[in-house]
Amino acid sequence: MALVTTKEMFEKAYRGGYAIGAFNINNMEIIQGVVAAAKAQNSAVILQVSKSALKYAHPLYLKKMVDAAIEETGLDIALHLDHGPSFEVCKDCISYGFTSVMYDGSHLDYEENVRTTREVVEYAHARGVVVEAELGKLAGVEDDVKVSAEGATYTDPDQAVDFVKRTGVDSLAIAIGTSHGAYKFKGEAKLDFDRLETITKKLEEAGFHHFPIVLHGASSVDESSVATCNQYGGQINGAKGVPAEMLRKAASMAVCKINMDTDIRLAMTAAIRKEFAENPSAFDPRGYLGAGRDLIASLVEGKIRDVVGSTNSMD
Repeated sequence: MALVTTKEMFEKAYRGGYAIGAFNINNMEIIQGVVAAAKAQNSAVILQVSKSALKYAHPLYLKKMVDAAIEETGLDIALHLDHGPSFEVCKDCISYGFTSVMYDGSHLDYEENVRTTREVVEYAHARGVVVEAELGKLAGVEDDVKVSAEGATYTDPDQAVDFVKRTGVDSLAIAIGTSHGAYKFKGEAKLDFDRLETITKKLEEAGFHHFPIVLHGASSVDESSVATCNQYGGQINGAKGVPAEMLRKAASMAVCKINMDTDIRLAMTAAIRKEFAENPSAFDPRGYLGAGRDLIASLVEGKIRDVVGSTNSMD
């Protein structure tokens, strides 16, 4: 099909009571695993790239591999910048052909977040690119950004409406209890669905109908991947993610995009650890990276089918 923005994806997702999975990519094998799963489920998908992934793989390589994935699969794919730290990084990604960018000014004071987000929106919209922003602070680690549990703040519903009005963003990442990384909850997992419902209601009342909400830090931290990592020499103890049923509930509400990165990393690592342990003489990267690609495909297919619910969204 085509490299597209998220606009039509989100409109269909909101009406259909599902979300689109946004999976972080770093190399060819991850891209192939994710799109193979999306193809198997006939699902639109978002491939997203962090600042660290840009540095690791270079945006031109990533863009060309995504182009190849679209040509091979016939899927609608959005290529998205995840947690863009500055106007310049957003601008660069737009120049390389990204169809969606996230500018993350959540670490700034509110007025500065509004001002800088608006600057990105004006530049992106003039070039046909959509913009996601973040309001509130998620705990955990995302690339080189670390936020303590004490420093996390939930999104204020009234402020969310004001922010959308003044910036013109196309979607908004909110903080309702998810967090980045593999250690999301110390005790019982809990998301503030009342806050999500309030934000949605207030946006509707303000005239922002079917406004798409985004959940960051939403990996389930699958137990099987963690167990495999630990079985073959890993030390990933106490990891805990967002329960799948909570993510499915969020997807049935106003959440149209659910981000997953940690799950991808864990699956790749689990497969490689297992391959090395069972084949100690192996040194062909195609073997162990291929095993990682296959496990990612299986994982993502399950996420699309059972968590975000976007199966057959290409119809």
